[in-house]
Amino acid sequence: MGTTDTIIHLVAGGMGGTTGAIITCPLEVVKTRLQSTDSGFGSASKPPPSKPEILSSKPAMGPTSNSNNSGSIRNSIFHPEVARGHMQITVPVANLHSKAAAAHTSNISSTSVRWSSTTVPPTGPTSMGVGQCLKHIFVNEGIPGLFKGLGPNLMGVFPSRAIYFWAYNTAKTNVNASLPKANRDTPFVHVTSAAMAGFTASTLTNPIWLIKTRLQLDRAHGADTLSIRSCISRIHKDLGFRGFWKGVTASYWGISETVIHFVIYEYLKKQLAIAQNKRKTDEKTILDFLGFMVCGACSKTCATIVAYPHEVARTRLREENSVYRSFWQTLATVYKNEGRKGLYRGLATQLIRQIPNTAIMMSTYELTVYVLTNWFSAQNSHTSNSASHTSQQKNS
Repeated sequence: MGTTDTIIHLVAGGMGGTTGAIITCPLEVVKTRLQSTDSGFGSASKPPPSKPEILSSKPAMGPTSNSNNSGSIRNSIFHPEVARGHMQITVPVANLHSKAAAAHTSNISSTSVRWSSTTVPPTGPTSMGVGQCLKHIFVNEGIPGLFKGLGPNLMGVFPSRAIYFWAYNTAKTNVNASLPKANRDTPFVHVTSAAMAGFTASTLTNPIWLIKTRLQLDRAHGADTLSIRSCISRIHKDLGFRGFWKGVTASYWGISETVIHFVIYEYLKKQLAIAQNKRKTDEKTILDFLGFMVCGACSKTCATIVAYPHEVARTRLREENSVYRSFWQTLATVYKNEGRKGLYRGLATQLIRQIPNTAIMMSTYELTVYVLTNWFSAQNSHTSNSASHTSQQKNS
């Protein structure tokens, strides 16, 4: 039954993850953008600050387009530590032919330094709710904008969940087999199994999640939308082959979330079975699968709240041209610039997405395991009966 169990959990995990990903994709896009340095929500309705606009509108900027200017302004606002370098080169020294012009440039540079040192880091689009964010994407990017990254998401979610649930059940089976009967199916077993499964799935599927994040952060519309192929090419050109595993350290730290989730889920599922006075071999009804949905939603909510900052760090590390270098450096920088709220940007959207997503995923997983287990059992029983009938005919 080893091969059969492997197939069952691979298919069930993939089906559960895929179903949840499709239904909750628009919320995933909103959450990813809220976690990023510049979400873009509400930016179109706000006039740019006057000070950087004056600095960036000098004729000595050269043949740079307005869009590039605004991008430099935005980067200087959101990344004060690099603003000085950007703004000091706005007036080329080679074009200065007089002492007065040189003095004027010096004044601009010093003003830029003072502006960058007093810039207040962004606090996030607190004025926009989840519904407003969804509407903003729909108005500016259309329906395709709500499903950006769905392609690689589906490409990643099926193998990721399949690998995860397979690794989790394989590890749980092996760990239980090595322990006395009294110590089986304890929190220690669930923690160990979830950690091993999380490490395996995170390592193998990180390139897919990196591509998905880049696509979801792309706010272009129509023909200018970033494609999967161009995204892969750009990552390889900028970061090399190892760049596809950018943010994997944050995913490793995020294993704590899956550990908490599965420990609570297994406990709630066990208590549900005790309350219903049911065994694993008993027939399951629609109430059982509704119970699995509730257990999955409750466990994932607790785990998400506890371990959420790792998701913000992971998104920041996966941004294009990111100034963040490591997991702890990212957390420290976000906390220093944006405070505790910065570490929990997008949490409300994540909870709104995660609760139905996890409920759907876990119930679909349990249902698929149940159906496939019964189907394989029926096939084995039919094969055994046929073999027995053939043997009896030969003996007679």
